[in-house]
Amino acid sequence: MPRETLVMIPPMLSDARIFAPQMQVLSRAHAVMVAPPTCGERIEEIASQILSWSPSKFALCGMGMGGMVAMELLRRAPERITRIALLSTSPQADTPEAAAAREPHIIAARAGRWDDVLQHEINSTWMAPSTDKVDLVRQLTEMGRDMGPDVYVKQARAMQRRKDQQATLRQVQQPVAVICGRHDGQYHLKRHEFLAELIPYAQLEIIEGAGYLPTLEAPDATTDALERWMAQPLMLRP
Repeated sequence: MPRETLVMIPPMLSDARIFAPQMQVLSRAHAVMVAPPTCGERIEEIASQILSWSPSKFALCGMGMGGMVAMELLRRAPERITRIALLSTSPQADTPEAAAAREPHIIAARAGRWDDVLQHEINSTWMAPSTDKVDLVRQLTEMGRDMGPDVYVKQARAMQRRKDQQATLRQVQQPVAVICGRHDGQYHLKRHEFLAELIPYAQLEIIEGAGYLPTLEAPDATTDALERWMAQPLMLRP
């Protein structure tokens, strides 16, 4: 059987570097592509663009905002997705309060206060206590600066406007891995447990020694979890 192509979608203000340790290993057996969620102010627009880039069938891995885009891809084209991994993410829409709280940072980005916005968005309290936060913040800041304020504004708008995907996840037929860091300060463990319970036959993988960014905080354990997911049989139901 041909190996599946793996499409990976990064979180906000991130690029392929967020998945670098996993790509190094997974690309030995699979074609791996990274699809940046940067091409629209709605999750639906971003999903449409990624579908136009992607092969006819593919495995899908999304992290943070990338996980939210992955859920929209699953809603829109379930027949094209062979399996899905959701990392550090949530199926729920922004609350009105959360959507409103993004607005001052959108205004600041447009006004040229980009460093202030990056400081707010790169929150070291979301990371595990054992993480080298200085080094990780440096890496994230480099990615954020490379992405720039225009991308940030589009991504923040898409996050504000995103739809609830709980009904989508209840219908999933494919192998699913829900992966989270034990110390995720953005989307807490209980939220991931809820996410996994929504999805028939989902496997919850808790990464010790990691917070919101398990791909970089605990790269080996996260890679192992993704390898187990990629090895699952495609047919889970009779």
